[in-house]
Amino acid sequence: MLDYYGPMTPFKRLKFPTLLLAMTLSAPFSWAQTDTPVNSDLNSSLMYELLLSEISAVNGDASSAFQLMLDAAQKSRSEQLFERAVEIALRARAGESALQAAQAWTRATPSSKDARRYLLQILIGLNKLTDTVEPIKRDLASMQPKERLEAIKQVPRYFMRASDKAQAAKVVEQALTPELSRSATGPAAYAVIGTMRVLAGDGAGALEAVKKGAALNPKAEEPTELALALMESRLPEAEALILQRLSLGASPELRMAYLRKLLDAQRYADAQAQALLLTAETPEFADGWLVQGSLLLQDKQAPKAQLALEKYVELKATTTGNGDTLIDRGLTQAYLLLAQIAEQDQRLDEAEHYLSLIVNPQDALRVQSHRAAILARQGKLEAARTLIQAVPEDQPEDARNKINAEVQLLRDNKQYTLAYEVLQEALKTNPGDADLGYDLAMAAEKLDKVDEMEKLLRQVIADKPDYHQAYNALGYSLADRKIRLTEARELILKALEFAPTDPFIQDSLGWVEFRSGNLNKAEQILQAAYQSRPDPEIAAHLGEVLWHMGQQSQARTIWKQGATQNPDNETLRETMRRLEKQ
Repeated sequence: MLDYYGPMTPFKRLKFPTLLLAMTLSAPFSWAQTDTPVNSDLNSSLMYELLLSEISAVNGDASSAFQLMLDAAQKSRSEQLFERAVEIALRARAGESALQAAQAWTRATPSSKDARRYLLQILIGLNKLTDTVEPIKRDLASMQPKERLEAIKQVPRYFMRASDKAQAAKVVEQALTPELSRSATGPAAYAVIGTMRVLAGDGAGALEAVKKGAALNPKAEEPTELALALMESRLPEAEALILQRLSLGASPELRMAYLRKLLDAQRYADAQAQALLLTAETPEFADGWLVQGSLLLQDKQAPKAQLALEKYVELKATTTGNGDTLIDRGLTQAYLLLAQIAEQDQRLDEAEHYLSLIVNPQDALRVQSHRAAILARQGKLEAARTLIQAVPEDQPEDARNKINAEVQLLRDNKQYTLAYEVLQEALKTNPGDADLGYDLAMAAEKLDKVDEMEKLLRQVIADKPDYHQAYNALGYSLADRKIRLTEARELILKALEFAPTDPFIQDSLGWVEFRSGNLNKAEQILQAAYQSRPDPEIAAHLGEVLWHMGQQSQARTIWKQGATQNPDNETLRETMRRLEKQ
């Protein structure tokens, strides 16, 4: 079926010789070689009219070109010529003329889907929305049920550019009225009506359409698909309708769509429950095992996560060819997670094996960085660096990403001098790169090159005044050393102007207040930052403030929570060690 509800295809400018050759006014044209010549019904008068139309178009006389082409189309009843007449009018931005040609086309060839498609889109483009009701009804009535169902689903795409979305919603509802009592197409029609109401900003009306569609056929999936979209509109009833539909049994794709919504909302416990149902109901649906394995690993259930991920790999191996498996995004994720599990259990050779199975150019740096980390843990730091350096540079940003990966490797292994040297060399090659300047400043700070750090950060600010990380880093550095606290506060407040909700900048502001002796204010700011982002470094600062306020028990609780995120965080470990000794 020609998807006549789809976006209007680009107009094809038919060059005149091609137009003449392709015209077959009495019989279908074939390019096949034949012994007997096929004569066209193109007579000299019609040929002259076409030639004159094209010459007028070339000379910029669109009005004459249109009238001549439309006259030729009506005489010949040729769809190609009607389309050409529409094209001439649209190129001249003559909407009414284009409508005239499309209407004449549909009268001449009522069965033409192309004619109906052009007519409908021109009517919408001219904002004659009410005039689209009858054409849509006639079109749908002429289709077989299966074809009609697919056409109904595509209706919203037609009206996406309508200026009056509320009127468009009413028009679509009128056009689909004959379908609303049919169990085969009614649920999809209600879902389309609901979609149009969403576009018009009527969430409650959309939910009502979902309910009516579900009542017409409780097992239809189209209303549920709309309910999934409505979950983001904070309509609790939408999720209740989804759960009701899923309780009747659903396709794995539908349950997976709901699961993804739960993941987007960070409702991981609910997502895990749905993943378990999905793998129990349709164990052959591979993606369910991948999501289940990811969630189990996040929940620190590594053995169960490994079994789920291995099941996913097994299923994928039976459904894709050997070549395809190497670049499959899901398999890449599965192998990375399996490597992570093996690495956590000190099974480094197994981790390396999983990583070696990934041959995906898009993930080359990510994979090689992971392999490099394993080599570094085995004491093979230079081999690890070589592995990263050898990654091909297919995109302009690849060289910069490789530097980031190598520097991160060196930082993770506390090779701060080497990281500093790599960044120094990179900045020489790319002078003025604000990101490199900032990273070099942070490396200098690790080596206690405080004056150089400040010089580099001030240069970044001078080159890029909206680089808020530089303001924050410089302000925090001053506060941490308990010097020039007024300036430190000004720098951090400047950073907050660019990123007012950034929890790390809020953490810096809280630290300034602590260093200034404003414990209550510091505690208030740090509590808000920690609630926004329970990061171990923020936990360290909040815990220290609480400690100095005499709330040692609460401080230890916060530190314990921070340690679950990253027990190796240097700031957190140093803070706990220093204060516990007091």
